[in-house]
Amino acid sequence: MAKHPAFSGVVCPSITITDDDGAIDYEAWDRHLDHLIEAGIDGVLIFGSIGEFYAFDAQTRKEAVAHVVRHVAGRIHVFAGVGDTDVACVLELARCAQRDGVDAIVVVSPYYFGPSDGAARDFFSAVADAVDIPVILYNFPARTGSDLDPELVAALAREHANIAGMKDTVDTISHTRKVIRAVQQVNPDFAVFSGFDEYYLVNRVSGGVGVISGLTNVEPETFVKLRDAYDAGDFDGAIAAAERISHLMAIYDQADLFISAIKGAVRAKGLDISTRIRRPAVQLTDAQYTRIVELLR
Repeated sequence: MAKHPAFSGVVCPSITITDDDGAIDYEAWDRHLDHLIEAGIDGVLIFGSIGEFYAFDAQTRKEAVAHVVRHVAGRIHVFAGVGDTDVACVLELARCAQRDGVDAIVVVSPYYFGPSDGAARDFFSAVADAVDIPVILYNFPARTGSDLDPELVAALAREHANIAGMKDTVDTISHTRKVIRAVQQVNPDFAVFSGFDEYYLVNRVSGGVGVISGLTNVEPETFVKLRDAYDAGDFDGAIAAAERISHLMAIYDQADLFISAIKGAVRAKGLDISTRIRRPAVQLTDAQYTRIVELLR
């Protein structure tokens, strides 16, 4: 098996940019990806939650992942989200992403029924066995209805060398800290990312490697400043960047669904994109967009 890339730092779960009719706007998406790369982020996740993975058919997702890998061309890591409620579809997406050359796949727990630990273990094991590239677990219990607890994560890491990391989207750092402590006894290089933007500092203090979080679409430069300041021991600089991120967190509350808010903020920062998200959805209003513009000042 190939050596795993050293995953860490700031990873952007990219919005999937579409036109007003819902078709992917590759030209605008390429400009967005280039901006993220030029800002200095470490990686990009395609078809995470903010990427509306649940709203695109498998063929469209395959084509988009292949396009992004070609466009990024090795400049940063590319992770592909392969979440679905159909295990056969997950395995197909995972194998296709590997063939296309992604650096890792990101696998969210099956949702709706909220699997037991035994069912989750069987599911993630099947995905890990299907590919030879790193697998990053995605824990988002508020959406999936089940939690990947520290003991389960450690067991999966022990049993599968290519289960190499986790995105922990849980709004309490104690959960993430316990996962880090449990899994690093099995694999000290296991990469635990926080899924909440404002947890970067406490994630690093707890032994984690960074964040995979939505506001990196909006101000990637601020997250890069935070990463670099922390690594350099510049704690005044780190605090200043963290304070800016704390201020920006209010953007998430400005729309019916946070994806609309992030798309609105990207548009407000200067990229002329549609803020439409796939239905069923309540779209961003002009009044909400105005509030987002004010928050970005």
